[in-house]
Amino acid sequence: MSEQDRAIYPSLDPISTGIKGRCPRCGQGHLFDGFLTLKKNCAMCGLDYDFADAGDGPAVFVILIIGFIVVGLALWLEVSYSPPLWLHFILWIPLTIGLSLWLLRALKGVLINMQFKNDASEGKIDRG
Repeated sequence: MSEQDRAIYPSLDPISTGIKGRCPRCGQGHLFDGFLTLKKNCAMCGLDYDFADAGDGPAVFVILIIGFIVVGLALWLEVSYSPPLWLHFILWIPLTIGLSLWLLRALKGVLINMQFKNDASEGKIDRG
């Protein structure tokens, strides 16, 4: 965040603005154009989103978090009640898909907001 940005815009929590999919500078404009596609810039403050590159980070976190939750619950259910296999399919496949889609968008927003807050854009890295 530049000195000019600090003077005009208040410091925002990157986690709450990221989960909501809001602009990391003003917190008002939308970050996404569609489900996971970033807009070119903020409609409210004009921040250019070219700095944003979440890469594969959100997908890795989703795999680890959702995998831990779903596998843990499936194992608990199997050991405790031994339900038929069709019940596992009915429970865990929709839960896995739904949680993964929601968490992927939320984590992508959080990572992009954290990049902005910490000035972690690729252009600012000194490569030697």
